[in-house]
Amino acid sequence: MKLGTRGSALALAQAGTVAAAIEGCELETITTSGDRGFDPSDDKERWVRELDAALVDGRVALAVHSAKDLPAKLEQGIVIAATPVRANPFDVLCGAESLTDLPQGARVGTSSVRRSAQLLALRDDLQISELHGNVDTRLAALEGDEYEAIVIAMAGLERLGRADQAGSLLDQMIPAAGQGTLAITARAGDAESIALAFALDDAATHRCLAAERALIDVLEADCHTPVGAHATTDGEAMTLAAFVGRTDGSAWLRDELTVSGSASTPEELGREVGSRMLASGANEVLGR
Repeated sequence: MKLGTRGSALALAQAGTVAAAIEGCELETITTSGDRGFDPSDDKERWVRELDAALVDGRVALAVHSAKDLPAKLEQGIVIAATPVRANPFDVLCGAESLTDLPQGARVGTSSVRRSAQLLALRDDLQISELHGNVDTRLAALEGDEYEAIVIAMAGLERLGRADQAGSLLDQMIPAAGQGTLAITARAGDAESIALAFALDDAATHRCLAAERALIDVLEADCHTPVGAHATTDGEAMTLAAFVGRTDGSAWLRDELTVSGSASTPEELGREVGSRMLASGANEVLGR
C-alpha cells in the first residue's frame, strides 16, 4: 500500500508515524504546487492538489496532511478517513521566553495572517516581518539579526524533536483550524483503505476537527483570512473558541460556545459559532 506525503522533513516525520502503524505500508513522496515556491495569490489547494490527484488516479491509497493545510471544502471524491490523536495545537514563541520579554518594537517573524492579527492585538508595538520556509529554515532565521523572535506551531517542533527550541506557549492565541492534527485522506468508496486508516482514528480529535472546519466554511476563510478555531471536548461537552481579526491588530472578534450531550453535532456547533460571528460583524472586521 502506498501512502502519499509531501517531501519536507516535517511531512515525512508525520507520514512516517502513520506508515509505521499500517502493516505493509510504504511512503510515496509527492511534490505539491506549494513545495515548488510561494505564490501569495494561491490558497491551501497548493498543498493538497497533487496528493488528491494521486489518490484519484490510484497511485496512492491514502495521503497524510497537516489538517490545517486542507481547504474548507475537499476535492470531490476525497474524504478524511481518519485523524490520529491531536498533538499540541498551540503556537509557540521562539527566541524569547515570553511576549512580555520582547523589547518595544521587536521584530517577530511569521508568515501567518492569523498569527499577525493576534500578536498585534496583544502587542501593537511589535513589527511583524514575513517569514517563509520549513521549520528548520525558520529556526535558522533566528541566528541572524533580522528577528528578535519567531512564531511557529508547537506540534511541528515536537514532531521534529526540536521542542527544546520553544520559548513560551502562546495559549492566549487561538490556533488555526486543525493545527496539531493529522488528516489521513482516501478516495470515497475505497472501503479497504478507509478501514485501514480508521483503525488509527481518535474520535475526539475527529469531532473537534469537524467543528473547526465547519466554522471556517461558514466564514469562507482561506489561508489569507485571519481566522482561528479551536475545539475541545470534556466528556460529552464540546467547546469551540474562535477568532477573526484585522492583520494590523486594530479590530478583532472572539467567541466561545459550549454544547453538551448529543443534541448538537460538531458541524452544527461550528456553523452556530460562525453564524454568531457573522452576526457580530466578522465580515466588517475582515474588511469584506
